[in-house]
Amino acid sequence: MAAAVDVPSCIQLLRSCGAAAGRQLHQLLLKSGHVPSSLPPTNAVLLMYARGSPLHSRDARFLFDEMPTRNCFSYNSLITALFKSGDLHGALHVFRCMPDRNTFSWNTVITGLTAAGDLDTARDLLDEMPVKDAVACNAVLHRYVRCGRVDEAFALLKRIGPQCNAEMTSSPWNDPFVLTTVVGACADRMKYDFGRQAHARMVVTKIEIDSVLGCALIDMYCKCGDLDSARRVHDGLKHVDEFSLSALVHGYTSCGQLHEALCLFDKVENPSIALWSSLIGGCVPAYHGDAAFVLFVRMLRSGMLPNSSNCASILNVCGFLGMLKPGQQTHGCALKSGAVNDLIAASALIHFYSKCSLWADACQAFSELRHHDTVVLNTMVTVYSNCGRTDEARRVFDMIPSKSVISWNSMIVGFSQNGQALDAMELFCEMHRLGLRLDKVAIASVLSASSSICSISFGEQIFGLAIALGLQSDHIVASSLIDLYCKCGNLANGCRIFDRIDDPDEVLWNSMLIGYASNGYGHEALELLKLMQSRGVKPSERTFVGVLSACCHSGLVEEGLRWFYRMKEDFCVSPSAEHYACVTDLLVRAGRLDEAVEFIENMPFKADAISWTSIIGGCKAQGNEALLHKVSKKLMETEISPHSSLYVQLSSTLAAQGDWAKSAEIRSMMRDRRISKNAGYSWIDRA
Repeated sequence: MAAAVDVPSCIQLLRSCGAAAGRQLHQLLLKSGHVPSSLPPTNAVLLMYARGSPLHSRDARFLFDEMPTRNCFSYNSLITALFKSGDLHGALHVFRCMPDRNTFSWNTVITGLTAAGDLDTARDLLDEMPVKDAVACNAVLHRYVRCGRVDEAFALLKRIGPQCNAEMTSSPWNDPFVLTTVVGACADRMKYDFGRQAHARMVVTKIEIDSVLGCALIDMYCKCGDLDSARRVHDGLKHVDEFSLSALVHGYTSCGQLHEALCLFDKVENPSIALWSSLIGGCVPAYHGDAAFVLFVRMLRSGMLPNSSNCASILNVCGFLGMLKPGQQTHGCALKSGAVNDLIAASALIHFYSKCSLWADACQAFSELRHHDTVVLNTMVTVYSNCGRTDEARRVFDMIPSKSVISWNSMIVGFSQNGQALDAMELFCEMHRLGLRLDKVAIASVLSASSSICSISFGEQIFGLAIALGLQSDHIVASSLIDLYCKCGNLANGCRIFDRIDDPDEVLWNSMLIGYASNGYGHEALELLKLMQSRGVKPSERTFVGVLSACCHSGLVEEGLRWFYRMKEDFCVSPSAEHYACVTDLLVRAGRLDEAVEFIENMPFKADAISWTSIIGGCKAQGNEALLHKVSKKLMETEISPHSSLYVQLSSTLAAQGDWAKSAEIRSMMRDRRISKNAGYSWIDRA
């Protein structure tokens, strides 16, 4: 005979007790015979195990198997327990075995699968669901958006939309959470028409727009550039809270309407830090650097301490616009307020110094960080690579726990740009072996590495991979491939790749033009320049490097000088050190050494090693000892360049002419200035 037990009280206790007390109640009900024979107390114990630690999923399973009778509640509780323990297959199997399923059953298994990341199965189940419920719809839609699969979210909406009766209270189209997710996705992808349709549906079905949904609508309209509709939504809200106002203020500012934003902002008596952040942060996409900094100073003077968001916004816009002094002042404020310890502000600080080419300051900011995330570490890979410190870059790369595609690309680009082609190629092969997604940046970078060592066989294998990935028509990939073929002397293949591109951009034109130049086809390069202009593509600095190089390699001296002076007068392109080096080489090759030296000495900036190396080579070729000694004397009096190639060539040339004393003096000067000669090495493409 069962002992007298207060079953309702036990059920009540099971709803709120922990695992230890729950086990004791389970034993009591087991001894009294109420479990598993009676459904209500057994379901209460089952729910207790399902609600607890994932370790109790086995207890839930054993109890479920002992139950003589079960209902939807029993199955739903076990499914919850199995999802908690990570047994997706078991949960789905139990769901399929259910004799009857209610809405909660469908919601439980769909939300469980989306939480576990199995979106495809969750979507298939949602399609099977007899009556689409808002909870299940929102779970799948929200996960699609979070995973970046926004287009699939819209496709799902279009598919389930006709199946939902908008007049039903339980319809997803009447649920504010679903609608907020939909409108948010429209904002992220600039789906203006779809967003307007969703808003129209809200108006037609008379859905009350609360502050969360209103904020989402305002954000969507602002991002899509419809500020009038955003203002109407704002003015139509029953209760305007800080979030709605912040969304509109940020929208006005980011669209360049700072005056409208300030009119709204100035009506608030004591604006919060969130409202200040919206006002200042909106200046970043509009590139209002000065306005952002003025507002930041105004906020400080009002007595409001900056947070990481404010500092990050200012540092980002200062970095983009090259505003060094305001950025450094913001760094000081961030140090005083402690905002610099936040990863968001710290990452923006490193980006700021990187944009300003202050690599040492960027490295210092990184060294002071207590914690790192993937974004910061990716940035530092690029920073160290730009400093030429590829060993440090590789060390940071190896520190990244979950490497993204950006992490791999940054390291491959770093190796390629620093002349470590083999390392770049090896890392790319490792990336490919791991089955990681290869994008145009990775493909173009490794093609560039291949071209630097003239490894045409490896480069063609990479291009085959690019074709398989559908990237053969991408301008960046095509440009790198043209560069590879031209550097390897296969100009015909380079031309074929160029001719297949329907609408080549400036980068592609420059690659082909430089390809002609490096292979000695000066007249063809100039003809290509004329064709480029006729197609409406404006020549850039890089274009004129190719033009001058083409004239240099083809002996077109007067033509080259004419283009050098025209580039500033007719095309408003200021000559850089590379342009001056090309003209210097042009004059040297033509035997006009004195004119070349005079050209260098009249440059608006100090000549680099390339220009002086060209002069020394010309002196050696023409036997002009007097000029060689003049250059030698100038080199010894002033530290022209820290590059070893210039000094080594000068020393070798002096030695070849029998002036061993001067040659030894140059070598001694290298030691005094701590200029070391790079060790020579060879590379043979055996593939």
